[in-house]
Amino acid sequence: MQPSLPARPVRAVVSDALVVAIGLAGSVQTTLDERTILRPFHGLTAVVLVLAGLSLAVRRRAPLTVAWITIAVPAAVLVVEFLAPGTLLFTGGDIDVDSVSLWPPGAMFAAYAVTAFPKAHQPPWLRGLPIAVLALVLAATPEVISDVAFQNVAVQGSDPEAGMVFRSIVLVVGGALLGMYVSARRRVLDGLRERADRAAEQARAEERARLAAEMHDVVAHRVTLMVLQAGALRVRARDDETRQAAEELRGTGARALEELRDVIGLLRRTEEGPDDEAGAHGPLPDLSTLIAESGSVGVPVDLEEEGDPPLASPVVGRTAYRIVQEALTNVRKHAPGARVRVEIRYRADGVRLTVLNSAPSRPADHHLAASGSGTGLSGLGQRVDLIGGTFTADPMPDGGFRVHASLPAFVPTPAPEAVR
Repeated sequence: MQPSLPARPVRAVVSDALVVAIGLAGSVQTTLDERTILRPFHGLTAVVLVLAGLSLAVRRRAPLTVAWITIAVPAAVLVVEFLAPGTLLFTGGDIDVDSVSLWPPGAMFAAYAVTAFPKAHQPPWLRGLPIAVLALVLAATPEVISDVAFQNVAVQGSDPEAGMVFRSIVLVVGGALLGMYVSARRRVLDGLRERADRAAEQARAEERARLAAEMHDVVAHRVTLMVLQAGALRVRARDDETRQAAEELRGTGARALEELRDVIGLLRRTEEGPDDEAGAHGPLPDLSTLIAESGSVGVPVDLEEEGDPPLASPVVGRTAYRIVQEALTNVRKHAPGARVRVEIRYRADGVRLTVLNSAPSRPADHHLAASGSGTGLSGLGQRVDLIGGTFTADPMPDGGFRVHASLPAFVPTPAPEAVR
């Protein structure tokens, strides 16, 4: 499905409507004036001018097209009247040029659109060409208008033909200059916004690096001491039960250090470049072992796997393992007796994980449900976001719960210039 176009600001919609209204009003006034110099041709002239005015509605998306449509009207009058005088214009009777004093009605708006809404792929000369042609056509138009039309507005000491040319040129050039100013101002504002975004990104990178340093100095240090103490306890313990508990504690601490190293590496990656594992890759962990462990503690799980496990960054594999582990832990705590299904879809560019559980069949243990920090899922969401994946955790209409994650095979590495 194609992405939808962004919504236009209300201000732009209102200004476009006002421009079209002015263009239509000028077109209608030009054709309905009783002393108009334009021959009506049973309303055909009005239709042509109205269509030219309506073209202003797309001036933002197709400014050059609107400009050439606007040019076509006076150019046609100029060429036809030069070859066959009197074909399109009245040459005698009670006529004057008041009705076409702003000729053509949309000239100023078309010239403004060409310079105010430039396209990136268009060279400057291509935008300046229709403005120059329009100015030349308007400057030559009085040559095909009869003297009868001008004599009704002539005042002693004035030149109505020169006045008409001057007025038309000023409107066209003024509209083009105003459009150039608006375009330049927009570029300056975009540049300021881009600099502000870069500064904000750099500030976030520095904050992530600071947090990584604090986590390394405080948390990693303490957990390392716990692992060492557990190892010492295992050696000094006199009974097997204590030695086994110490080994489990040491193993859990070692895994916590690995996960902490992942998080610290992700936080530092933007500031200091990719960590050592960014370019490494290997097989994803065997999640069936984790699911079998869940079944051994009374939570049977149905496993559905599709595709072949791809090679992936180690941090991605550990994140996938952690997601399934947290989801199954939450089922044990909050949904005793629920049916659980784990769906794993392997793809060449990553893996999709879904853990679904039905509504619980018996009440949850209050003390067990209240254990923990309550931030496991939100922490997983932040962790998945750091490696460029997506994560959702939502209740289901039947009373169950669904955890879904889409992980890339490799951790994206930002470009160095993004943090300059």
